[in-house]
Amino acid sequence: MPRTSPPAAELNLPALYVRLFAERVEAAGQDAAAWLAGAGIDAARLDELALRIRLPALRRLLAQALVLTGEPALGLLVGRRLLVGAHGALGFAAVNAGTVRQLVDALERFVGTRLPAVALSKVERGGRLLLRIDELLPLGEARRPVLEALLLALRNALDAVAVGAAPVVRATFPFPAPPYAALARELLACEVRWGAAAAGLELPAAGLDAPLRTADPASFEAAVRLCERELAALRDDATHAQAVRRVLLRHGPGTTPLPLAARLLHLTPRTLHRRLVAEGTSFRAVLDDVRHRLALEHLDEGRLALKQIAHLLGYDDVANFRRAFRRWEGVAPGVWRRT
Repeated sequence: MPRTSPPAAELNLPALYVRLFAERVEAAGQDAAAWLAGAGIDAARLDELALRIRLPALRRLLAQALVLTGEPALGLLVGRRLLVGAHGALGFAAVNAGTVRQLVDALERFVGTRLPAVALSKVERGGRLLLRIDELLPLGEARRPVLEALLLALRNALDAVAVGAAPVVRATFPFPAPPYAALARELLACEVRWGAAAAGLELPAAGLDAPLRTADPASFEAAVRLCERELAALRDDATHAQAVRRVLLRHGPGTTPLPLAARLLHLTPRTLHRRLVAEGTSFRAVLDDVRHRLALEHLDEGRLALKQIAHLLGYDDVANFRRAFRRWEGVAPGVWRRT
């Protein structure tokens, strides 16, 4: 189904991330400067801390990089070089976290300072912590390389800081297994599941609260303050559709009607509605997209009955949920779950 964020959305993207993709283009014998110029980026600007790039340009840039390099596993190859020190204040917070739980909390709270197009959310159940990546903006043809690079970057951060305290036991991707699936398993060093509802990592919950040897509370608090300032500046530029999506993912689509979402965003319902319309969307469209995404996730996990899923998503009966799911996927939710 169509995504709901405005096609002209702009991102503040760390220049280092773009530089790593440019190096792969250059290594393939291609003109990286010309590749960047196609997206309106001067190659000399890769020495800056951040680039401001429109989302459609980023999607085209990464799609062209896949073609120019002839490397379908491009996202993984870039991700393996995204070590914890590559992530600015967030990386500094990570290496000084007191526990794996504190590290994961920081990643969840501040990932938007590095890649505003996504959000992280976590849930703990069955002795495991699930760290899931949610797309806040439509990544389109850039989806695979972005999610692969991000998942490997998260894995690198956990490995560097946790040092075995809570080893990653599974990685998931929301697309079919590629020809380079064996390389993905080797680089992620864990079980990899393809065709899942969302990209994410699973960790054992047992080691989440064990103290880490690199912990430095004062440095961690200083890094968090830096991240908070970065996040505040980014939120000033964020679209209202992104903000609504974050609210719905955090508080649940079944219990967050428009008036409550507006209140949480310090707006009146009328103002929120008007601003969403100005962005080419509506509260109903964003809500529908979040419900669709979460429905796929719940069905994929197989833990809840259809009635429970319908309730969590805010449907007053299972029949309404079934009708919505048929509109999204063309089949009944029960059929989707069985296949």
